[in-house]
Amino acid sequence: MLLQNVAPARGAGRPRCAAFDLDGTLADTSADLLGAANAALAAAGRGAPLDPGRDQGLAGRGGRAMLTEGLARAGLDPRRAGAEAEALLPRFLALYEARIAERTRLFPGVAEALERLAAAGWALAVCTNKPQRLAELLLAELGLARRFAAVLGADALPVRKPDPEHLRQTVLRAGGALHSAALVGDTVTDRETARAAGVPCVLVDFGLSADDPRALAPEAIVRDFAALPATLERLVPAAGQGARNSS
Repeated sequence: MLLQNVAPARGAGRPRCAAFDLDGTLADTSADLLGAANAALAAAGRGAPLDPGRDQGLAGRGGRAMLTEGLARAGLDPRRAGAEAEALLPRFLALYEARIAERTRLFPGVAEALERLAAAGWALAVCTNKPQRLAELLLAELGLARRFAAVLGADALPVRKPDPEHLRQTVLRAGGALHSAALVGDTVTDRETARAAGVPCVLVDFGLSADDPRALAPEAIVRDFAALPATLERLVPAAGQGARNSS
């Protein structure tokens, strides 16, 4: 469903808003995610180890997917693997929280791009399917907590991406409005969220996702964060510079 935004226009004081996915977009979190999954599987005496190189894309799909895959590789049938993964999830989350930024790194140019966008008056936000507590903790560990006007994780609302309400609430809580917002991400989930919300989507081609960004037909693809500010300026022009119609 295309959301109809009835918030005041930018001329009434709302800034443009850039909403970001977290894992695989702002930071490479795969090593710590896979490490926590392997530790949870080992502690339970179940599953096959996940490979930090081969399984980066799996890390981007979350804890349940990693645990289920590890158990399935050890020979469990899919239904049983899924049930055991669910039981292991609390242990995984605790192990991940304890190591959340040991090997996680921001992608090159993230801090500089955020600084440039903030200087140009953009409101910045994070819309992630990571649990709220872990998203806030990771951003603090990475030194970005104060950069974002709003952070909404998977459990902050009754819905999450790709439901467009997750993005809409993120943008509104950052002080923006959908008609002057964009979503920056790396997966088909981000693309579907942006499309459902009626906002432009920028996909990075260096994230954790195995999805081919070109096949997802976003409004733009960036190969590095240095190109992001100009890309967003083109997609969401400032008031009086040919702003796009959001209807």
